Amino acid sequence: MAAHPQVSLGSKSNAISLPFLMVQQTPAPPPPATLPGDDQAPQQPSAPRGTVLFERKDNPNEEATPQEQEPANAKKTPDAPEGTISDAERSALAFASYDLDVHLVPAKSLLVMHAKFSVRNDGSQPLSRLALQLSSSLHWDSLTLSSTGAKLPFAQHLIDTDADHTGQAQEAIVTLPQPLQPGAVIELSSFYSGSVGLSAVRLHRIGAPSEQALSADWDQIALESTALRGFGNVLWYPTASPPVFLGEGATLFKAVGRAKLANSNATMRLRLTVEYAGEAPKMAYFCGAGEPMTAANDDINQPSSSAPGVALAEFPMRTLGFRVPSLFVTNESARTTGNAGIAAGFSAITAHDEALNIYEGAAAEVKPLLQDWLGDTPLVPLTILDHPGQPFEDGALLVTSLNETDQARIATTLVHSLAHGWFRSSHPWLSEGVAQFMSYLWLEKTSGREVALQQIQEQANTLAFVEPGAAKQGMAAQAGQSLILASDEVYCRTKAAAVLWMLRSIASDAALKEALHLYRKDAKRDENPREFQRVLEQTSHKDLNWFFDDWVYADKGLPDLSIANVTPRELTVRDGRGGWLIAVEVHNSGDAAVEVPVTVRSGTLTATERIRVLGGASASTRILFGGDPEEVVLNDGSIPEVTGSLHIKQLKKQ
Repeated sequence: MAAHPQVSLGSKSNAISLPFLMVQQTPAPPPPATLPGDDQAPQQPSAPRGTVLFERKDNPNEEATPQEQEPANAKKTPDAPEGTISDAERSALAFASYDLDVHLVPAKSLLVMHAKFSVRNDGSQPLSRLALQLSSSLHWDSLTLSSTGAKLPFAQHLIDTDADHTGQAQEAIVTLPQPLQPGAVIELSSFYSGSVGLSAVRLHRIGAPSEQALSADWDQIALESTALRGFGNVLWYPTASPPVFLGEGATLFKAVGRAKLANSNATMRLRLTVEYAGEAPKMAYFCGAGEPMTAANDDINQPSSSAPGVALAEFPMRTLGFRVPSLFVTNESARTTGNAGIAAGFSAITAHDEALNIYEGAAAEVKPLLQDWLGDTPLVPLTILDHPGQPFEDGALLVTSLNETDQARIATTLVHSLAHGWFRSSHPWLSEGVAQFMSYLWLEKTSGREVALQQIQEQANTLAFVEPGAAKQGMAAQAGQSLILASDEVYCRTKAAAVLWMLRSIASDAALKEALHLYRKDAKRDENPREFQRVLEQTSHKDLNWFFDDWVYADKGLPDLSIANVTPRELTVRDGRGGWLIAVEVHNSGDAAVEVPVTVRSGTLTATERIRVLGGASASTRILFGGDPEEVVLNDGSIPEVTGSLHIKQLKKQ
């Protein structure tokens, strides 16, 4: 019997964020707000005060049309032929701002959105039309030019894409009154609505069994909770992208990375309204940040188990950063069972007290390492949302199952997420790199340096396949990415953590610790992408320009090292004891300069020197060794290379 394919939608760091809701409350009970699809629904016994009123108008002289399903200027073309708009046009759009008013009705899995957003033409040609996408379960109602209030003509149709869990997107092709020039920005206002329920269509069509598929695609609006992870999972806010598919290698995850980078400077504001009956939702999490929901029960005469109401939360304007918007609404608040979790910057939303105790203990174990390397206290606490599906991480919010009982294993998995609460940066390579670097340090502390180096080497193997220079070894290399402009996780996390590990040896542990402490204390330092180098040079008293130029500001690939020559020479000393002077020449066929350890070994006796080798060059060092040398070892696995990161040359006995 053929084995079912394993379904994985990337690591838990592939987070996606979601927009804000705008709410209008009224002092007196208003008439019930009619939402799309309500005409068939039974009437509620009482309309809750504070219901969001979405005025479906952008021109103050127009009448609001809250029941409008299909505006006259929207031509419904679900069967529009492919090729009506090119992928180049889709790729040209980047989003500069989002102002989102979200209204959720969990009992109906319903979302109604008023979204104001601005898009920028990052392409090289003027755009006479825009291709804007939502989940296929949503429907565009209107699109308006914010500057004039004029409604824009558009046609909407379905396109196949795995950027959404339904396997399709509802794409609106919007005709502009005049072309959008390269670099120019236009602001639009839109209304759209529809339902967001569980769907794993995209995984079913590549052969995944239902249970496994729904463990990966668990996004939905539901009574028990709401989870919307954004581009790459659910298109619940306006997006733009060429179609991408899970069956085409890493194209989906690369598209998510490009979207994160292109929109990282976008501003976002979210205002959220949730209709409920009975117990009100307690918390909302947007882009990893949590806000308590304020509940307004409408009918004090009804039992609390059935009384209708609305709950509100607002997230002020902020820069999106390297993420895609995600939104979670929970019926419980985060909590701890004692002081251990609070002191470690940890809380969880879970019904399992026994799990909470174990995870708090694991967080407390990790705390001393984070204090030593990053600072005395976390900048923001880590919140874990207990959920049975595949893990998801957005900053200091971790959505994962709290079903592990081994505290040591829990600590190993928690250190990366806790590090996000201790250290923050707008530069992806620092944000993700520092968190992964902490994971390596924890592994070194608990399992030994060799185990940590083995983990670094295993992850570096993936990096070697994508870096420039891979083609020299017969591998399919792609264009490289400098760390300061990287969007792929293999660069932002794997290469960035390897760079920080190398800086330990170049600058010293003490200097790197001090630099991380200083950098996180002053938010202004994060404004300049070269500031971390300056801080580390200050603490180490070393010129690090050669390293940052090749490994951070440009991508010169990986070094390709070899032992070119070894010349041992026996020494004689006056007291009669002998020794050896070992001359070692190292060649670097790669383009990136590196400072690499060279070790002479005999049994447990070792002597090590570090040597800097520029790209395409050779360098030599001499090592004084007190025993009879048996072998020379180049690299110890700490430096990623195009091929293996360990080179050994046996020495013949004289």
